[in-house]
Amino acid sequence: MSDPILEVRDLKTEFSTRRGVGKAVDGVSFTLRRGETLGLVGESGSGKSLTCLSILRLNPRPGSRITGGRVLLAGEDLLQKSERELRAMRGKRIGLVLQDPMTALNPVYSVGEQIREPLRLHRRLSGSAGRDAAVALLRRLRVPDAERRIAAYPHHFSGGMRQRVVGAIALAGGPEVLIADEPTTALDVTIQAAYLDLLKEIQAEEGLAILFVTHDFAVVARMCDRVAVMYAGRIVETATTADLFEAPKHPYTEALLRSVPDLDEKPDRLYAIAGQPLSIFDASPGCSFAPRCPYAHERCRTAPPELNLGPDRSVACWRYAP
Repeated sequence: MSDPILEVRDLKTEFSTRRGVGKAVDGVSFTLRRGETLGLVGESGSGKSLTCLSILRLNPRPGSRITGGRVLLAGEDLLQKSERELRAMRGKRIGLVLQDPMTALNPVYSVGEQIREPLRLHRRLSGSAGRDAAVALLRRLRVPDAERRIAAYPHHFSGGMRQRVVGAIALAGGPEVLIADEPTTALDVTIQAAYLDLLKEIQAEEGLAILFVTHDFAVVARMCDRVAVMYAGRIVETATTADLFEAPKHPYTEALLRSVPDLDEKPDRLYAIAGQPLSIFDASPGCSFAPRCPYAHERCRTAPPELNLGPDRSVACWRYAP
């Protein structure tokens, strides 16, 4: 088993508003190994995207702040770096692909200018060398007619091609870790499959470690080696992809998988998880999933279960407490 390249330990991010303090990321811990893809899954609002932004200290400010934890990239704590040191690491050692490429790309600059920026900052490539490297990146991401299209603007590209441009920007600095925050959500199934295959190919060539955020279990099955399930700002279960699909342990994981319709059957009614997730401002003394859990008992409502850590399997549920 390869060594971890990224270790997130007890990461906490809070929002301060008139309603009070909301714990949006509440003690998240996981590891990502070299060459591995770790899926981060959960309902909207569970804290997945904010966790990714907090890793890079790009959480929205001044509304939110990181209040605790460690983020170790090859042993270096990103939360202890100065802003200048961190700017030098973003893009060069850890890249980010955002969900919507149209909002991630600047509409007034050509895609070539936007790809050349990280090449200039992190690899000191400018002029014709920078242009050649940008064209090579577009070719690598299989953007057709790269030499001509490098002068085009984001609105000239389809959604799938824009996502490839964003990928080229994220890979321009030669990062060790790539954070992909739901990069295939806006793509149709055929384009999505091609993009995922391309990402896996590049990962195999470069030895990239990928943190892949998604709500699509079909993508998880196709892309991920291990999965971390997130609920109400916390990791509630981690497992290999095969183990998670075969035998989910946490009631929330079980409910998520039941929510995926079986195309081989015609159910009378689609399954839905009862109730609503807790607001980040609603503190619970026990398990945050207890109000929606069919297995909940008194202990679940009075004390939060710890994440029982194992080498490839961990679960935060009193049913599996030692």
